[in-house]
Amino acid sequence: MPNKPRAEIDVDETLVRRLTTSTRFGDKVARMPVRKAAEGWDCELWRIGEDLAARLPRRAAAAPLIGHEAQALDVLGPRLDAVGVRAPAPLHLGAPDAGFPWPWSIVPWIPGRAAIGLARADASAWAATLAEALGAIHVPAPADAPSNPFRGVPLAARSDAFTERLAMLRESGVLPADDAASVAAVWERGLAAKPWTEHPVWIHGDLHPGNILVHGDRLAGLIDFGDATGGDPAYDLAVAWLAFDAAGRARFIHATAERYDAGTWTRAHAWAAAIALMLLARSDDVPDHAAAGALALREVLS
Repeated sequence: MPNKPRAEIDVDETLVRRLTTSTRFGDKVARMPVRKAAEGWDCELWRIGEDLAARLPRRAAAAPLIGHEAQALDVLGPRLDAVGVRAPAPLHLGAPDAGFPWPWSIVPWIPGRAAIGLARADASAWAATLAEALGAIHVPAPADAPSNPFRGVPLAARSDAFTERLAMLRESGVLPADDAASVAAVWERGLAAKPWTEHPVWIHGDLHPGNILVHGDRLAGLIDFGDATGGDPAYDLAVAWLAFDAAGRARFIHATAERYDAGTWTRAHAWAAAIALMLLARSDDVPDHAAAGALALREVLS
């Protein structure tokens, strides 16, 4: 059955042009083509010419993500630039009006394609760069960092959701009983690992292959920082299983040097299991995400 939330307002070219022509980019918008580039669970992205895009929430629950992304990238954008990885730091924050009830933004367009669906063997080429990018992100977060009750929290806080999804996938036949038992064991090891007790660090909060942009054999950018928050970096490190095969994962982990301890990697493995189940359980109508979940689960179990 469809799992993607229904859009609560219709976004079209007319709306995007009306909102963006009232900004300092108005003259450019008037001269350039405007076309829909992507649609996620929370936001739509409309490309403006070659180097700009408008990011608009598609439902009320996603409206705060525009501000969260701006707050996070005000700090993290320059840090990522310094290691050669681009991020869509907003160039303009738009206010709600009578025709569109939520905040929105104009962001730079980052050339490249999402890593989702690409051969995992090719990801080894940019594994070390992603490790460097996460080093730029995982710095102490301020007390007023956006709050997120689902990302970067203690694993125990998500045990009910994990158990529910595991049971659903097992009962529906998507997950064989032996695999379900192995996934449960990965989760239990994560729960038993040393917890994160240091100051919360910034985390991307949604670091799966769909939010990783590559250009040729290099990492071009990281996008969609709407779930950025302060917490346990293990949540982001789950990308070791979400994006890489065994060789790429080894290269990624090696490139992080001594930055993370063994307990953090054990928790990251458990988070990878949880995210893989989420992708499998909530992507009936998003085949790319379902396929990514299946591939990630295979790596988790390897």
